[in-house]
Amino acid sequence: MTLFADYRPLAGTFDEILANDGARPAFRRVLEQLDRMSPEELARHQQLAELALLNQGVTFSVYSDNRGTEKIFPFCLVPRLVSAADFAHLEKGLGQRLRALGAFLDDIYDGQRILAAGVIPAEMVLGSTTYRPMLRGVKPPGGVRIHIAGIDLIRDPDGTWQVLEDNLRTPSGVSYVVENRVISKRIFPRAFDLARVHRVDHYPTRLAETLRSVSPVTGDDTTAVVLTPGPYNSAYFEHSFLARTMGLELVQAPDLFVDGDVVYVRTTRGPRRVHVIYRRTDEDFLDPDVFRADSVLGVRGLMKAYAAGNVALANAPGNGVADDKAVYPFVHDMIRFYLGEEPVLAQVPTFVCARDDDRRYVLEHLEELVVKAVDEAGGYGMLMGPQASEAEIEEFRRRIVATPRRYIAQHRIELSTCPTWVGDKKVVAPRRVDLRPYILTSREGPWVLPGGLTRVALVDGSYVVNSSQGGGSKDTWVLKGDGP
Repeated sequence: MTLFADYRPLAGTFDEILANDGARPAFRRVLEQLDRMSPEELARHQQLAELALLNQGVTFSVYSDNRGTEKIFPFCLVPRLVSAADFAHLEKGLGQRLRALGAFLDDIYDGQRILAAGVIPAEMVLGSTTYRPMLRGVKPPGGVRIHIAGIDLIRDPDGTWQVLEDNLRTPSGVSYVVENRVISKRIFPRAFDLARVHRVDHYPTRLAETLRSVSPVTGDDTTAVVLTPGPYNSAYFEHSFLARTMGLELVQAPDLFVDGDVVYVRTTRGPRRVHVIYRRTDEDFLDPDVFRADSVLGVRGLMKAYAAGNVALANAPGNGVADDKAVYPFVHDMIRFYLGEEPVLAQVPTFVCARDDDRRYVLEHLEELVVKAVDEAGGYGMLMGPQASEAEIEEFRRRIVATPRRYIAQHRIELSTCPTWVGDKKVVAPRRVDLRPYILTSREGPWVLPGGLTRVALVDGSYVVNSSQGGGSKDTWVLKGDGP
């Protein structure tokens, strides 16, 4: 019995690899190679893959169980394939979106032209909890604010790519992209070679180049570091992975100090100046003189050094206003306003509960909608109306009435599906997926990693792909060329 012998796409969804009449043309040869493996063989390989991930420490922490449990990020060996034509479309659209979002941040912390023009209601921006008025007039060294972006994409039943969410603060997950690739190349060497897949292992090198490009000094004198909150952070594996693969020091707040508006790192040979900090510490805890005064994870005086142009922070503080879920509906307007272009990528029509008409509609149709808190992530603070109980719907009704600015709503979209290994049944079955590509922006502009984190809802019928909510990941194979 072959791997895909009994596989059937899920009705009403777009399957990423197979249509009702067989493999999609761009993937035909690859699927024929993958299909030579039996379910028993894949089961053995899946066990080996999970053991390898455990031995390599590819884990994340889950704090919702009150124990901070360290877990392997669930991984499905069956890859997600992306055609060359699809990636070219995504590359163009993501670059456009990042240019517009960067222009928006520059404007909001300077002249606020877009607000004066009435393109976006001022209260949507200035009323955001992530807008930082103290940063107005502060120019980021190197002229870049969004050095690293993770843009969440979905595909609707027609196969149209849509942006679901922008992550512009400290997006995580790229370490799993690189580690997943190592595993899948070992398991499927012939299929991988046949598919002619773009590499992803050069991401750390490109990231290091991006960081150095915004240094306030030129030449080889730049010192860059990765700032982590510490080993108890849920993404600590990624912090250490990226520091190691970039050849940079992994530091915590006590390792840094500021003197004369210049940042230094303590070393065994004495203090050394730091020019660029890839910070994985949330900005609320970044500098107790400016943000939370009770923070023990930050560096006192860091924001003064940043404002003076003596250290670049990646990503720039204040970016949260651009990935606020209530600002998301206006990104297409940003693209037209700043770039004078029509948006390349679609995005999900969104109701903003702070607007009277939108709120009225949402309250009348809660059982049909997906409601999201604008200040939550990871699948938390969300109501899946079509699957919710009456009590859950009424609870969200009370929340929306009490604090409407905190919520947006969207009609549920049938996410695309991808063949996924179901271990307890030892079959390949369709499961819903999304895709998080990673975009690096240097002084020269955006660069899109030809790959990304495919997250998969492992539970049958589920729409929630977040790892903290029981989701897993797949290796994403971006093909260099299409055709059978």
